[in-house]
Amino acid sequence: MSTPYPFTALVGQDDLRLALLLNAVSPAVGGVLVRGEKGTAKSTAVRALSALLPQVPVVAGCRFSCDPAAADPACPDGPHDVGGDSARDARMVELPVGASEDRLVGALDIERALAEGVKAFEPGLLADAHRGILYVDEVNLLHDHLVDLLLDAAAMGASYVEREGVSVRHAARFLLVGTMNPEEGELRPQLLDRFGLTVEVAASRETDQRVEVVRRRLAYDDDAEGFAARWGDEEAALRTRIVAARALLPQVRLGDGALRQIAATCAAFEVDGMRADIVMARTATALAAWAGREDVLAEDVRQAALLALPHRRRRNPFDAPGLDEDKLDDTLEQSGGDDGDDDPDPDGPGGGGLPPESGPDSPGAPGDQSDAGQEDESSAAQAPAGGGGEQQAVRASEPFRTKMLSVPGLGEGAAGRRSRARTEHGRTTGARRPQGALTKLHLAATVQAAAPHQRARGRSGRGLVVRRDDLRQATREGREGNLVLFVVDASGSMAARQRMSAVKGAVLSLLLDAYQRRDKVGLVTFRGTSADVALPPTSSVDAAAARLESLPTGGRTPVSAGLLKAHEVLRVERLRDPARRPLVVVVTDGRATGGPAPVAQAGRAARLFGAAGIASVVVDCESGPVRLGLAGQLAGELGATAVTLDELRAESIAGLVKDVQGSGSRKTRMRSVA
Repeated sequence: MSTPYPFTALVGQDDLRLALLLNAVSPAVGGVLVRGEKGTAKSTAVRALSALLPQVPVVAGCRFSCDPAAADPACPDGPHDVGGDSARDARMVELPVGASEDRLVGALDIERALAEGVKAFEPGLLADAHRGILYVDEVNLLHDHLVDLLLDAAAMGASYVEREGVSVRHAARFLLVGTMNPEEGELRPQLLDRFGLTVEVAASRETDQRVEVVRRRLAYDDDAEGFAARWGDEEAALRTRIVAARALLPQVRLGDGALRQIAATCAAFEVDGMRADIVMARTATALAAWAGREDVLAEDVRQAALLALPHRRRRNPFDAPGLDEDKLDDTLEQSGGDDGDDDPDPDGPGGGGLPPESGPDSPGAPGDQSDAGQEDESSAAQAPAGGGGEQQAVRASEPFRTKMLSVPGLGEGAAGRRSRARTEHGRTTGARRPQGALTKLHLAATVQAAAPHQRARGRSGRGLVVRRDDLRQATREGREGNLVLFVVDASGSMAARQRMSAVKGAVLSLLLDAYQRRDKVGLVTFRGTSADVALPPTSSVDAAAARLESLPTGGRTPVSAGLLKAHEVLRVERLRDPARRPLVVVVTDGRATGGPAPVAQAGRAARLFGAAGIASVVVDCESGPVRLGLAGQLAGELGATAVTLDELRAESIAGLVKDVQGSGSRKTRMRSVA
C-alpha cells in the first residue's frame, strides 16, 4: 500500500478537516458532502483520515467485518465462534461513478438459488466499507437509485438484497464522504438532506498558502515515506486525540438550553423535517468531545449550524447555498441557552495538530454570481451585436410549472424522468435471454421455458428442473433523461422589457422542469450576425439559469445561425454521449433578419433538423394584435410542435402532435403530454 499523505500536513481547508474529524469521532453525525472545484485536496484529505483511524477488531474469516465484541447475529457468514479474532486497518472504499447496483450492494446468484437451492451471495462495496470509510467522488453523477441505496444503507446501518423471494441482510455502518462539483449538476434536495454535514471548498487565493501547498506536495512526491515520517509526531497526537474524543463522547451533556438553540435555529432557517435538528445535536456533541469538554456550549451549536444547515435550506436548484451568519447570531442570542463559561474555541476549526506555518485558510463558500443589472432598454433594441449601446440583462419573471415535453420513441439513455426508455428499473414489459450475467429474473418466462422439458430431464417429485438455458432476463421500461438544448432568440425584436422578462421566465420554468427530470441542458443564443454557445451541455441547471439571467439582447435576428450552431452542438454531444437523445427548444418570434434572404436561410437550416429526425419544440414569443405567424412557419420547417407562451403553462396542451419525417423514411412523433 502506498504511503498516504499526512492529514496534519494539509494546508488550509479548515472546514473540510473539521467535518471529517467530527465524523471520525461520531459516525452518527451522518457523513460529509464536500462541494467545490477540482484540485482542492478532497480525495487527499479522505485518504489521509483513513490512516488516522484506529485499527478495527474483526472476526477472523468474516467477509462482513463483524466486531468480535458484538457480532451481528444475522451475519450471512455467521454464527461466529468465539476466539480466532484479528484486527485490521480501517478501510477506505471508493465507489466509482459507473458502478452497478450489484457492485454496490452485492450479487445474489439467482441461477444457483433456483437450480440448486443455494443462497450464494458475493458481498459488494457496502460490505467492504463496514466500520470504515465509503468515499464517493462525483456523487451527483451517480444514478439516483444508487444514491438512494447508498443513503438508505448509511441511515439504517444495514444493506438488504432481495430478489425473487431470496433475501440477504448484512450490517453496513460506515463514514460516508461524497464529493461533487456543483457546476456538473446538483443532487436532489431530499438526497442532500441525507448527508449529515456539508462543506464548500475552494483553492486559496493567498500566495503564501498556495506556495506552501506546492512545496509540501513536491516534497511528498519526491519521498513519500520520508515526508510522512517528518509528520509522524503530529499524526500520532491527532490519532490519540480522536481516540480520546470517542471515549469522552458518551459523557457529553446536551443541555436544554443548547437544545432550544438548536430547535430555534432550525425553525428560523425553515428547514424541512427534523433531521437537521438531530444532526445539529450530534454535531454539537461531537464538537464538545473534540474540544475535551463534557458540556455543549453556544459556540458548538453555532459551528454545528454552519456545517449542518447550508445544504438543507435550498428550496429549489436556483437557490444559492450558504447561511446568513448575522441571522444565525441573532437567533442564537434570542433563543438564549446556557453556554457555560467563556472558554474560547480551544482548537479552531482546523482540527489541531497542524504546524504554525500552515496557517488558517479562509475558504468560505464561493461567491454567488452577481445579479445582472437592469438598466434602461430604450434604444438599444436595434443596436448591432457587439456594438455599443447593447441592452443589459432583464430579470426573468416568476417561473411556473410547465407541461412535460417528451422525445418520441423508446430510448436507452441515462435514467431520468422525461421520455420512455429501456431501463434497469421500471415496469416489466417482457423477457429475453440474458446477455451476460443475469440481473433481473423474469420468473414466469423462466418457468414457461423450462416446463416443456421436464419429462426429458427426468423430473421427479414436485420440483421443477431449471437449467441455465431456461433463465430469462426481464426487460423493463422506465424513463430517461434527455439533452434539452435551448436555442434562445436574444435579438432586438425580443428586447422589449415585458416580453424578454416573460421569455426568460418561460425558459427558467423549463430549466426547473429539466432539473426535476434529470436532464442535461445547454444554451445557444443568437443575435446580431452570429450565434454563441452560452452554455455547453451540462447537468448543472444552476449554471444555465445564471447564464440566462445575464443574457443581453439587441441587434438583428440570425435564426439560421442559431439553428446551425445548435446542430453543431448536438453533433459533438452525440459523440460524447450517444445514448442521450436530444430535445431542442427554440424560443423566438420567428422574425429572421440580417444577411441575404434571411427567411430562406432559416428554412434551410431548420430542414437539417427535420432530416435528422431531431425532436424539437418552437416556443412562439410573438405578441401584439398583429401576428405574422413566422414562428409557426419555422416549426413547420423543423417538423416541430409550435406552442405559445400561454399554451406552455395551460392546463392541457394535449393534441399538439406533429409527425416528423426522419432519415430513411423513419417517422417519429414529437408530443407534449399533460
